[in-house]
Amino acid sequence: MSVKFVRRAASYIMGRGESAIRIKPDAVADAKKALTKEDVRELIKKGSIYAIKEKKNISIYGKLLQEKKSEGRSRGPGSRRGTHKARTGITYPKRVRGQRRILKALKSEGTINNSTFKSLYALVKGGTFASKVTLLNHIRSVGVSIDDAKFEKLRHL
Repeated sequence: MSVKFVRRAASYIMGRGESAIRIKPDAVADAKKALTKEDVRELIKKGSIYAIKEKKNISIYGKLLQEKKSEGRSRGPGSRRGTHKARTGITYPKRVRGQRRILKALKSEGTINNSTFKSLYALVKGGTFASKVTLLNHIRSVGVSIDDAKFEKLRHL
């Protein structure tokens, strides 16, 4: 696959940020051949992929709080700032940009006409669709034929 995938997978496996992951120069060819997380785990065991040392400049109180939070403490309603949606990862603008990219691609290919595009665009703006997949499923249900290969390609736009 790509080194980008390997770095992301290693980041997930090691529980570190992508910027902390290093791939040894002589192992880049092996990293490009890795297709699954299992392959990445093997490279980590060999030592071809490693994470740089974690910075340890957190205060003792910060460490205590971190430990408590890892155990599930200090996460009750009194500790929360912001709504549930504000505390979850993906924001409205980021979600909408991805959905608009899909609509733009479908329109430029000629899969959907201008009137369909406009109505779907308005629905996207209104926050009707939770994700790109729900948008694509809705487009399929409207009657636009999208084969599985195209569906996957659009999903990763």
